[in-house]
Amino acid sequence: MKVTVLSGGVGGARFLSGLVPLADVTVVGNVGDDVDVLGLHVSPDLDSILYTLAGLADEERGWGRAGETWNALGTVSELGGEDWFRLGDLDLGLHLVRTEALRSGETLSSVTTRFARALGLDATLLPATDDRLRTWIATAAGEFAFQEWFVARSHKDDVDGLRYEGAEAARPAPGVLEALAEAELIVFAPSNPYVSIHPILAVEPIRAAVEARTVPAIAVSPLIGGRAVKGPADRMLRRLAGGTAPLQVTECYKGLIDALVLDEADSPSGLDVRPIVTRTLMVDDDARRRLAETVLDAAGAPA
Repeated sequence: MKVTVLSGGVGGARFLSGLVPLADVTVVGNVGDDVDVLGLHVSPDLDSILYTLAGLADEERGWGRAGETWNALGTVSELGGEDWFRLGDLDLGLHLVRTEALRSGETLSSVTTRFARALGLDATLLPATDDRLRTWIATAAGEFAFQEWFVARSHKDDVDGLRYEGAEAARPAPGVLEALAEAELIVFAPSNPYVSIHPILAVEPIRAAVEARTVPAIAVSPLIGGRAVKGPADRMLRRLAGGTAPLQVTECYKGLIDALVLDEADSPSGLDVRPIVTRTLMVDDDARRRLAETVLDAAGAPA
């Protein structure tokens, strides 16, 4: 079965690790989180997916590579450099190659495809766009680029609004619209709707393609018992959508999904899409696979 997944980083990557062995998967990844650090282009969500699907991710820390060391960052700190965004020694190698490729004129989608091939991924990984697209967070303390708000300020500021700089001019990366048109199922990964999925949908042709779908579209809620497993998704939904029930999750995807996968700890009451109730906590590989099987079964696919 051909499945196209819109995904952010950590939660989406873990879901994908259960799904990829079961289907022909194309991932459309968020680039609104991308950031320039010490002259290097970093794509945190794409990299989380790459590392997870390649078996290289640090599962305990939840981001970056396993077995990481921090010698280069230590030198940066000693010399008074920018050290708020933690780049490990192993991770630096990827960013160096990506940055050199982008500066030489290669597109982000092209270099991402090379990385996926080099790391042996069994899925196709595409950025939502090759154009510059950045998420900005509006707070009472001012407006911040996503990584400054999320990492440097530890996402402590309540969010009053978001904008996706560059989205109005951004074009889908090569292969994205084709993947949506050819998909037998479209899935919204269990990622933060506002900062992981909405930046993808802010590229208007992508949103239009999902709206015009003729196949099922299913979202997996990132909340369990109304709370995020990790990150600020629950705080953002409470403030921006008025609550953290499955209903508020579906409101983030109005007109874009036909069903919502939600955890047993949550109530499906009030939903205007089909509820699919299961255990969604991805504690290990078996749990990830079971969740992926539930999504495929809900779409009428044999798992």
